[in-house]
Amino acid sequence: MKLLSIAIPCYNSQDYMEHCIQTLLTGKDEVEILVVNDGSSDRTKEIADRYAQEYPDIVRAIHQENGGHGEAVNAGLRNATGIFYKVVDSDDWVDEDSYQKVLATLRQIVLDQDKLDMLLCNFVYENKDFKRKKVMHYRKIFPVDQIFTWDDVQTFPIGHYILMHSIIYRTQLLKNFHFELPKHTFYVDSLFAYCPLPHVKHMYYLDTNFYRYYIGREDQSVNENIMIGRIDQQIYVTQLAINAFDVSKLPQKYLRKYAYQNLEILMTISSVLLLRSGTDENFQKKQELWQYLKLHQPKVYHKIRYGFLGISCNWPGKAGRKISIKIYQLIRRIYGC
Repeated sequence: MKLLSIAIPCYNSQDYMEHCIQTLLTGKDEVEILVVNDGSSDRTKEIADRYAQEYPDIVRAIHQENGGHGEAVNAGLRNATGIFYKVVDSDDWVDEDSYQKVLATLRQIVLDQDKLDMLLCNFVYENKDFKRKKVMHYRKIFPVDQIFTWDDVQTFPIGHYILMHSIIYRTQLLKNFHFELPKHTFYVDSLFAYCPLPHVKHMYYLDTNFYRYYIGREDQSVNENIMIGRIDQQIYVTQLAINAFDVSKLPQKYLRKYAYQNLEILMTISSVLLLRSGTDENFQKKQELWQYLKLHQPKVYHKIRYGFLGISCNWPGKAGRKISIKIYQLIRRIYGC
């Protein structure tokens, strides 16, 4: 059995996927690299097959009809044989020195037969427009270099969230509750980092800058204009997060607080993008989204709606819309994207 399975969702990724694969190959035989070709029309299939042929004990090429990023993550999970599971997008990469620290930590945890559901590391925003690279770390939130539970976690400050880039899950944890992302949907990374959390009991934080998250391509899904054009998918993902579990019933205090914050930022992003579009139709969709939250999680609704960000997203009139947009721009600066 492999120590770590790493899925690389690839769609028309010929221009950058090899850099991603090359950094992951340094994990050698302890790692299983699952290159998932999601119905690409360029040379992605050819590249995936070539690496699978050159490194048959490490790389597996999986080809499927186009199902979107979520279905590529699902395909990786279905085929994963490693004890732990990681997703690395094809335009991102990992720091090779940090990679060795991650593998050594996972190896020791397995040897010691310790329980571990999720390992977290830092990630770096590789934004070509920023001179200074922003590092997302968790030093003031999680205990370092030890296994801990939600009872040991501190409050998350604004701008700090667990993202897909931070996470390595225990593979069987995801399979046990039949975790699956929706097909043909953008922005599912947030679901990957949110929906499994009530099942996570034991965690480990390794303070190393492992994942390099590239931002800056004009066609990237986090480009604001593209996000506005795909706003219905952002709304859908927010609704799926709302439906994932009842936040108010979570028994762990700090998990409950974090889940509130997570839904709060999803509601804020969706709301302000809808306002930023400037159309009456999207303004109505914003109202409907808040009603959706109120219907499905009334306690969460009241906490978020009358908190700082909730009030900021719902100022009345045109002046209020401008204030909401300013808040969103501040959030983007905090995120570094």
